[in-house]
Amino acid sequence: MKIVFCSSEVVPFAKTGGLADVAGTLPLALEECNQQVVIILPLYAGIDRKKFNIEKVQANVYTAKLGRSVTVYFIENEKYFGRGGLYQDKGIDFSDNLERFAYYCKQTLEVLKKVKFKPDIIHCHDWQSALIPVYLKTLYREDAFYKKTKTVFTIHNLGYQGLSPREQFPKTGLDWSLFTLEGLEFYGKVNLLKGGLLFADKITTVSPTYAREIQTKEFGCGLEGAIIRRRKDLVGILNGINYKEWDPQTNSSLAKNYSIKNIKDKIENKLDLQKVCSLKIDKKAPLLGMITRLADQKGLDIFAEIAETLFKLPLQFVLLGTGEPKYHTLFEKVQKKYKNTAIQLKFDATLAYKIYAGSDMFVMPSHYEPCGLGQLISLKFGTVPIVRKTGGLADTVIDYTHDENSGNGFVFEAYSSDKLLDAITRSLDVYKDKPAWHKLMKTGMKSDFSWKQSAKDYLKLYKELKAHKE
Repeated sequence: MKIVFCSSEVVPFAKTGGLADVAGTLPLALEECNQQVVIILPLYAGIDRKKFNIEKVQANVYTAKLGRSVTVYFIENEKYFGRGGLYQDKGIDFSDNLERFAYYCKQTLEVLKKVKFKPDIIHCHDWQSALIPVYLKTLYREDAFYKKTKTVFTIHNLGYQGLSPREQFPKTGLDWSLFTLEGLEFYGKVNLLKGGLLFADKITTVSPTYAREIQTKEFGCGLEGAIIRRRKDLVGILNGINYKEWDPQTNSSLAKNYSIKNIKDKIENKLDLQKVCSLKIDKKAPLLGMITRLADQKGLDIFAEIAETLFKLPLQFVLLGTGEPKYHTLFEKVQKKYKNTAIQLKFDATLAYKIYAGSDMFVMPSHYEPCGLGQLISLKFGTVPIVRKTGGLADTVIDYTHDENSGNGFVFEAYSSDKLLDAITRSLDVYKDKPAWHKLMKTGMKSDFSWKQSAKDYLKLYKELKAHKE
């Protein structure tokens, strides 16, 4: 089967978040299932052409390889993509994002024709590629090249919808008849993601629970009505992770590699993390790690409410992340006041590996979390996740307090600081019981959240679509 992945970011070429991880690793899993996969993304200024052996194949089109045989095409346009950031500058969205990604979507469909890759499935990811299903059913409706092509649209985070002023709608190249409540209009603005919702043949989200949540007013971000109308075509498929990258047995950034067979060696990474972060060297002190975007969505508001109480306990805390200025200010104050905390307001891939390996617990108190990769990684590293029961966190973490046999972490349901503190306290109590804690760590490390099963689920969806006759 011929499958095209359309994503505005793809590891290892360009990344701002989890979207890039999915778009760069799921195609490799599909390749292992003997599928022919092509990826198309913009050629941003920050992509290292020499490092990735990117070569020009025709005017404004470049190519490289990923995995054994996945072909990646890059669309060049200096005006739109020859700038520093992918979507924004200093936290402010580029004012021409609609124009930039409308161009990307149109050019994607043209590039496929130029390279003569006739797709069975075009799999679009998030608002940046959402116009592709729209174009296929409008501007390209009579194009024989795409007569049998079906589209899948994946929502990675419904909170990001690609909104633009009404005046920019002509930049899409679409007829004004599509700027209605039943089309791309959203409270007087253009909503690109809504186009993907309405025009794609199938819609997926990155976890089964999130697929249910976005049909509610609380998590639907104003689009729950449109999603409910398409719910027969909506499927939740859990994201996976690439265990070649996230494996404590082989990761070169760790002070000492370890596995479930020599789990006691994990302590060497804790000592290393304490040293790197200038914390007191203490084998016994429970160490909580957090790697996150500093935003309300990630539960930082309820975490802030318990900071005073939490950091007075005999534990250590390491934070890695950047985000909203108010949280930078908060955690800078925390760093100054509490010597048992290490606050790293930056992005540092090597330090992230060290935190996953060196922490005892990994905290994710998210208000909502479509899938979440942090808890999947922490489980593999034998670091016990503490999470709120939402989205992919609900689908992957089983509460140890209620199920000591299958439990792999600690879960709280109500979005409140009291319930978060209770979950952390429960983890600290079990931590004191070393045999129970080691059992809990091993249960997590046995979990398999590779792309293997998810790739099969996507392939089944693709095949059903291909077999469907209009």
